[in-house]
Amino acid sequence: MAQMRLYNTMTRRVEEFAPADGRTARMYTCGPTVYNPAHLGNFRTFLFEDLLRRVLRLAGHDVLQVMNLTDVDDKIIKRAAEQRATIGQVTEPVVETFHADRKFLRIEDAEEYPKATEHIPEMIALVESLVERGLAYQAEDGSVYFAIGKFDGYGKLSRLDTREIRTGARVAQDDYTKENAQDFALWKSAKPEDEAAAAAWDSPWGRGRPGWHLECSAMAMKYLGKTMDIHCGGVDLVFPHHEDEIAQSEGATGAEFARFWCHGEFLLTDGSKMAKRIGNVATVAELREQGVSAAAFRHFVFSTHYRKQLNLSGDAIEASIEGVRRVRDFVERLETATGGTAELAEAGKELVRDAEAALFDDLNAPAALGALFTFIRRANAELDKRGNDAGALRSAREAFARINGVLDIVPDAQQADDELAAWVDERLAARKDARARRDFASADAIRAEIEARGVAIEDGPWGTRWKLAR
Repeated sequence: MAQMRLYNTMTRRVEEFAPADGRTARMYTCGPTVYNPAHLGNFRTFLFEDLLRRVLRLAGHDVLQVMNLTDVDDKIIKRAAEQRATIGQVTEPVVETFHADRKFLRIEDAEEYPKATEHIPEMIALVESLVERGLAYQAEDGSVYFAIGKFDGYGKLSRLDTREIRTGARVAQDDYTKENAQDFALWKSAKPEDEAAAAAWDSPWGRGRPGWHLECSAMAMKYLGKTMDIHCGGVDLVFPHHEDEIAQSEGATGAEFARFWCHGEFLLTDGSKMAKRIGNVATVAELREQGVSAAAFRHFVFSTHYRKQLNLSGDAIEASIEGVRRVRDFVERLETATGGTAELAEAGKELVRDAEAALFDDLNAPAALGALFTFIRRANAELDKRGNDAGALRSAREAFARINGVLDIVPDAQQADDELAAWVDERLAARKDARARRDFASADAIRAEIEARGVAIEDGPWGTRWKLAR
């Protein structure tokens, strides 16, 4: 087992990590609220979590990941009312889109994808436990609230100043700020719009529905037990969502809820947090429409450390497209090579050493990418020597596969349609004739004409090769 270190939001330190049982890392990652397709800001978080699960396995651990699907909350019920639909009619197509987008971006499957609506009994049982312990009460509006003033540890994750807590004041909405720190709803008394959207269930406190924070606690503990190894999400979930999860979970069990809390920073567009409410949203569907590959977007995300803000720009995406094109060219060369050199094998060993050291040090993907591109430069130079050491070549291939198995930034081979291929071949023949006549102006014009069709060409000792630019 390799030694890993992770930043723990609870302690504000990078700490050594190993699963509590020495074998399986039990991890809960807050998933999407499925009223709208997840945007690229959400997927930056999901990619950080994908990186984490791959690095955990690289370190020799098994992984049990649970990612919830929030399919009942304030936003979903509001959307159902707008569409005169049930919450299921709103959420089911969005869940399908989420999984399609996730698979396009090569985000590995979690072991469990629990839906909130399928775990109502567990949620009711958790509220009952909190009521019995005197940490929750039913208010005059019929809803059940958590009494934050009776839980000594409230605010420890977000470092909330407990003097700001408004003991006895209540907040019913799911999303609020530290300035609104007050008793939060565990179980919400049903309103007519909840009943109309099929978002109400029987409970000991009458018809109602769970609060957002309650959902994750109940599902996390069902699949991972009272204490999990790692709880992940975006930094915007530290308060109130994760703070409230800790309070209701530890209040009910008396046990530590999560040993590590890991949070990913925002994706920005033009310096602003990407969020649906301010309209600067980009989606995976838009990425695909623009011909941006999954490999390029992964490269873009991993070029910045997960705990630093990342700005989405056309220039940055283009740089990543070019970066993964270089990776694709190298992979094709590595696959067709027939032998290597001792120096090639050594470059592979240094890639594994340097990239793993970076990844095991709080998921330093930018440094791992740097090690990979250093290896590509060194390996290309060695492949130019046309060595005949089959073992060295095999070693280099294995080293590349080991690190790319975590980063996953080799773009899929793209096939041109027959008509485009025939046209490119004809134009390349014309360019070859022009160069033979030393008519370099015509040759350059033909090259520009080809590139304008999204085709990249490369001249070398082997002749001229071409491929789709994206």
